[in-house]
Amino acid sequence: MSSQVHSIGQEAKEHLSLPEANAEAISFLSSLEKEELQKLFFSETLAMVSDAGEPQGELTIEVQRGKYKDEFGVLTRCILVHAFSRGLLDKTLCGNSLLGYFSERLVLMEQHSQEFIKFLILPMERKMSLLKQDDQLAMTRSVKEGEEVKTGVTFLPWHSTAGFVSEAANLVLLRVMAWQQKVPSNARFLALDSEGKLCHSTYQALGYQTIQVGRQQAEVLIVEQTVHSREGIPMSCQFYLLSDGHLAKRVQVGVPGCCIITKMPILREEAEIEPRPVFEKKPLVWEEDMELYSRFLHRKEELRLSHASYLRQHPEAHALISDFLLFLLLRQPQDAITFAAEHFGPFAAHLPPTPALRSSHRPSPFRTLDPEDRSDSEES
Repeated sequence: MSSQVHSIGQEAKEHLSLPEANAEAISFLSSLEKEELQKLFFSETLAMVSDAGEPQGELTIEVQRGKYKDEFGVLTRCILVHAFSRGLLDKTLCGNSLLGYFSERLVLMEQHSQEFIKFLILPMERKMSLLKQDDQLAMTRSVKEGEEVKTGVTFLPWHSTAGFVSEAANLVLLRVMAWQQKVPSNARFLALDSEGKLCHSTYQALGYQTIQVGRQQAEVLIVEQTVHSREGIPMSCQFYLLSDGHLAKRVQVGVPGCCIITKMPILREEAEIEPRPVFEKKPLVWEEDMELYSRFLHRKEELRLSHASYLRQHPEAHALISDFLLFLLLRQPQDAITFAAEHFGPFAAHLPPTPALRSSHRPSPFRTLDPEDRSDSEES
């Protein structure tokens, strides 16, 4: 058993500069909206088949809401991706699993992947973990061949990972492209090659194609992703995507077999927001409305009974009203309102009591005196 540990300082000697994502890639990731990603939370299963169409295994991809606990124990909302497959490769058992946590802008928080091939003579297993630690990205790779294990740890500056799309985030990014029906062909993202080295990743739209799924036909958008390794040969994979992001077919260039769906899923459609209805304002004729008119009669009867009850309990009210009407009809003033104010004014609680002896010419507080009347009042 052997073990190796690499640091970013050692890699800096091998590579003068790390690759960088371009502005188009960073802008595309920054444009992702929370409402749009909510439509991409679903699971799907594809069958792994050989070139002859024989079943070889199964691939399952699940994207859902999740919660992530960081190194300080703080919980945050995130996108959780879980993908796993198990099947046969040239009659040899193989499989892989992938678990990733990242933000709504597909910024990586943590990812774990594992791949194995059960060769009879020399079984092989690869593991990789990516973890954001403060201002750097820690990458741990482990390769086991037989009984020999090789382990390497690499630290990348966090600022150098702008535009990085992990393997798990790539599955969500493809769904976004399918939903938008748009592929950023001029964008250069960052990815990891098969050796765990940072490199460029590009996407290209290969057009549309109609495929047969069971008894149904469906139009798919073909997107080809290419990981441009800086040392090895580029690796390309073609994804056949339905309009809502479901993966209908996946073909890895140069690898026999493919993954296909066997049953047409129920496609999700964007909900159309209907305009709010506009109701014209109509004049209200309450006398013609049976309900309003009934309420009016009921309220009218309530008031009549209430007034009659009050007058029975306060007979002095009749005397006050009769006395006022008598003086009103006798005097017949031009200003009935002012006459009423002068009549009932002495009964107001906030006014001082009226002296027993007062001038008959004393001005009324309810009237506006003419200049001549005011001078006469002052002389008196």
